[in-house]
Order: sequence, then structure tokens, then C-alpha cells
Amino acid sequence: MFATQDGSKAGRWAGALGVAAAAAVMAGVTGLSGAGQTPREWRDYAGGPDSSRFVAATEIDRSNVGRLDVAWTYPAGDTDFNPLVVRGVIYGRTRGTALVALDAATGKELWVHDGIEGFALRGVNYWESKDGKDRRLFFSARNILRAIDARTGKAIMSFGKDGRVDLRDGLDRDPKTVEQQSRLPGRVFENLIILGSATNQEYKSAPGDIRAFDVRTGALVWTFRTVPRAGELGADTWPKDARATVGGANNWAELSIDAARGIVYVPTSSGKYNFHGGYRQGDNLFANCILALDARTGRRLWHFQMVHHDIWDLDNNSAPQLTTIQHNGRQVDVVAVASKTGYLYVFDRVTGAPIWPIEERPVPQGTQVPREKLSPTQPFPTNPPPFSRQSFTADDINPYILTSKEREEFRQRVARARNEGPFTPIGFDEVVHMPGNQGGSNWGSTATNPADGRVYVIGFNVPTLIRLLKPGETRPGRGGAPAEVVREGYPVTDGFGLFPTIIKPPYTTLTAYDLNTGTITWQKGLGDDLRLVKQGITGTGSAATVKGGMVVTGAGLVFATAADRKVHVYDSANGAELATLPLGGPTSGQPSMYEHGGRQYLLATASGTPPAGPEAISAPHTGPTGIVAYALPAGTTTARSDR
Repeated sequence: MFATQDGSKAGRWAGALGVAAAAAVMAGVTGLSGAGQTPREWRDYAGGPDSSRFVAATEIDRSNVGRLDVAWTYPAGDTDFNPLVVRGVIYGRTRGTALVALDAATGKELWVHDGIEGFALRGVNYWESKDGKDRRLFFSARNILRAIDARTGKAIMSFGKDGRVDLRDGLDRDPKTVEQQSRLPGRVFENLIILGSATNQEYKSAPGDIRAFDVRTGALVWTFRTVPRAGELGADTWPKDARATVGGANNWAELSIDAARGIVYVPTSSGKYNFHGGYRQGDNLFANCILALDARTGRRLWHFQMVHHDIWDLDNNSAPQLTTIQHNGRQVDVVAVASKTGYLYVFDRVTGAPIWPIEERPVPQGTQVPREKLSPTQPFPTNPPPFSRQSFTADDINPYILTSKEREEFRQRVARARNEGPFTPIGFDEVVHMPGNQGGSNWGSTATNPADGRVYVIGFNVPTLIRLLKPGETRPGRGGAPAEVVREGYPVTDGFGLFPTIIKPPYTTLTAYDLNTGTITWQKGLGDDLRLVKQGITGTGSAATVKGGMVVTGAGLVFATAADRKVHVYDSANGAELATLPLGGPTSGQPSMYEHGGRQYLLATASGTPPAGPEAISAPHTGPTGIVAYALPAGTTTARSDR
């Protein structure tokens, strides 16, 4: 739906580049910077600025992938973390509080920077000067952005104030009252580090500003306010002066950059509180959007909002994927955005125009929650098809795993609940959401081949049964916390009600899209539920919300981690599983891939707290742990008859 740029109901899609300007840009730039070149390193979180997780290397191929073996291990590496590989050095996290540098050929420890309390779980970022003499690693810890020397591991004290930048400053709030640190590392572009945030989840959270800091000095360079100030674009989609009291609309997940064009694509999450919008009436721009910003200035180029006035916690949280497709007889550079909604939204990368129509359709109304005012419509893509299920009824209850008593209890519970699709309003009586707030895609869930229009999405089929508590009701404590009484005027949920095991398989899927045609090429269960393997049932996907990740290669392979303690290797053409690599511990997060000394290596991590669920706890403890490097045996000759 093309519309105005005023941020109003008529302007839910808004582009800031005219057709003529867009055509000029596209004529000058026909693809991603460096596309077609063979990467030798993994310099950025998710592989590169575009977050594609694509490696053009071809030594490991269909004919020999089954011969991969452990080249070396570093036993103390932490899972969740995506290791970087730069100039023959691997940078990983160890023991929860340390950043470690390893030799890329042997895994030998080069240095350790220890004592990083509150170290962000999932990654760091790397920058170097044009002459290569200044090399820096950036990470956040307890709301503080820090920089260290990549060669020595020592803190760079000239960065910020005594080596620190407090990310809570500059948010129009008292810094002592807010949280800002994301578990993900943002994105480096030229001499900037661009960061989102993970704000508080409750009422009066911090606003989710997108900000860029100078990599040398730590100085703030630009800010894009996702909860606008009065008079700014989108302010009329929030209550008056909302920025003073309402937060969220943050980018807690992954950013992607078209380096040639200098555009950063930012997926944003819901406004806060996640499940009640009575204190933030309106569409709430720029929550639940894909934002295209000028990476040098933060100027908005275009945006699209996937969920209006979100009360379901349906964040956009996966890395936008940049690829090139053939569409209506012409080549189009696109950005594809996967979300918790279970849909893949596809746009012209420059103009923001949807490649296929996205329709505003009426959604269920009616809620007894005070002050709540729902959006009458929500946007639904007409193409491509969703990657996650969009409904859950009593007929979909799992025939496996559950006892007969559990199955009947859930059958009755689902039958009683309000269940009118994914946008069923949350009220004081239980409702069903599918995909729920932990369904659809999540961080680390997307990858692409930037040149051929193929996009890969890990999806979670996780129903949510949820309700709000009235003021005065008692909410059970979570994570060992004591129970609490809901205070007057602030309804909260009775818990997230996530049930990854109550739906019939597949639980977790890997979907391959061909965006040249807008179709699903193949979809299959990612991994296995280990309880069902014992019964001879495979291909179900893992019944857990553990986040896996992928690497896509130029040889037509997809390497994907899963909750069953394996790396699964698939043929990108048809989804055939070609090999599995066992791990000796739980794995979560992103594998990495690099070439060094004439060999191609895959890095995976396996360690830490076991994933939730009996299927993970009962997994066999065989295989390597820590940071694990796989490679073909030295001297392997690669047959290339299939390419």
C-alpha cells in the first residue's frame, strides 16, 4: 500500500526517496559490495555488514562434506557467541566474562581479556583503520560500550571517558532508571558503530533510539528516535508526550547494511509494555518496523510497519536479508525481513515498495482491558507463503511426548480459550496465539545467498496460551523470583505460556525461499527431538526455543545448528541432509566459517547451560565441546564435477 509520509494511518508505508532518485541510485549500484568475491574471513557478526552468513568458499562441497572432522578445539568457549575471524585470529567468548584471541590454524590461545562482568552474550564487532595499524574490538557490558586493542587485548582508554561510553545517556530519561544494553553487537560501518538496544520489558522502559558512535572517540554521531519527540514524524501515532513515559520500539536484534549504498536496515520491536497498549494508544511508529536509514547520518529513507499497536510481542528480530532477484523481467535488489509473525516481508531495497502486495485486513476486536484501543486492521503479505503455522487448535495437539492426561488437559484448555488467529486480542481470559511471542523467527534465524534470490529462515512453531492479570491478582514468580501482586492500573501477563511441545511436529523448521518466484523451495524439520528418535521418529525438528543459526556457502551447502547438539548440513537445492556433525554439549547461536592456510574451516560452539526441555537434558554427552573447528583432512583433493 503506497501512501503518504506523514506517519498517519494512511502512511503506514512511507518512502522518502522519489522514483527518479531511486532509479538513479539503482543504476549506479547493482549489488552488494564485494558480492562474488571469495571471503577469507568472518570479520563481522553474522559474517559481514549485510548479515548474510554467506561464504563463497567452495573447498567443502557435496562430494566431501561427509569427511569433515575436528581440526582443533578450544575447550572453554561459550555458546551463543558468534566468533570473529580476522587476520588469522579468532575472537571468541570464554567463561562468561572473558574475550579470547586464538590462532585460526591451531586454536592456540594468544591473549585473554578477562573480568568483563555483564559481557554481552552474542558477539563483538571489529574495525580497523585503512592502513591496518589501528585494530579494535567493540562490545558492551552492563550498559557500557567498550573498545579494546585487537592485537593485545588491552583496553583503549582514549575511547569515550576512560575507555567507556555509557549507553544510558541521551535518552531523555534518568540514566539510573533504565537499561539499554543489547546482547547483540550492532554493526560497524566505515568509522561508525551503529547500535540498537535491549530496553526494559516493563512499563516506563527506555525509548529504543538507534544511535551511531565514532569508533575512535566514542562520540555520539547521530540518533534516530524510534519513539518520536513532539513534532517529529510519527509522534501523532503515540499519546501526547509519550517519549517521556513510554519506551521500547527498540532494535534488540540484528542490523544489516548495504555497504555500497550506505543504508542500514533496522528491524524494531514492540512498544512497552509488551502485552498491554492502553498507555500507548495509536499505531506506535516506529515500533514493529523495518527502518531504512542513511548509515552515515541516521536520516530515515523509508519504513514499513508490520504490526500496528502491537500487544502480542511480535518483534521484528531477525537480520534483514539482502539479495538480488529477477522480478517482472528486471533485476531488483531486495531486503527480506522475517518476523515473529511467521511471515517473510520483501521490499525493494531502495524505495521500500513491497515486491508483492501487503494487504491491510480486518482483525479481531473486543477486549475488556482498560484504555486498550486495538488497530482495526493488520498488514498481511500476499506472497511469499508464511514459514510458520498461523493457527493452533485442539486438532493440532501433539500425539507424541505428552501423556494422555496432559493431552486432554491441553485439549480442554485450548477449547475454552479465545482463538481467532494470530491477532486475537489479549484479555483477562486465556487466548491462543500461533505463532506466539516465541514463535516465527528470532535472532540468528536468517541467511541468504546475496546473488541468487535464495533466503533461508529458521522458524519456531510455538503456541502461546496467555492472559492478563487484573490489578490485585498475584503473578507467580519467574526464574526464582518471588510472586508479586499486580499494582493498580498496570495489568500484566500471568507468564508467557510458551508450549513448544504441545503442537504436533514439525516443531522447528528450516525453510528455503526462492524470491525470484516468491515460493518455498523446501521446508523441513531442523534437527530431531531426541525423545522421538528413541521411538524411530526423525525429522521433527527440535521441540525447544533454543536459537540456532546458519552458514550458506558458494558450494550449495547450508550448515545449521540445532537444539539436538548437532550441526546439520543440507543441500541448498533440495534440502537433502548430507551430513551431521555431533557436538558434546548444548549449542545455541551462530556458527562461523573462514579460510586459512589453504583450508576451509567451520566454527561451532558447544557449552553452557543446557537448552530447556527433557529432550536436551537426555542428549548423549559425546563429541567435542567449547569452540570447535571442523575441516577436511589435510591434503584432501576436492572433486568439483557438481559445479
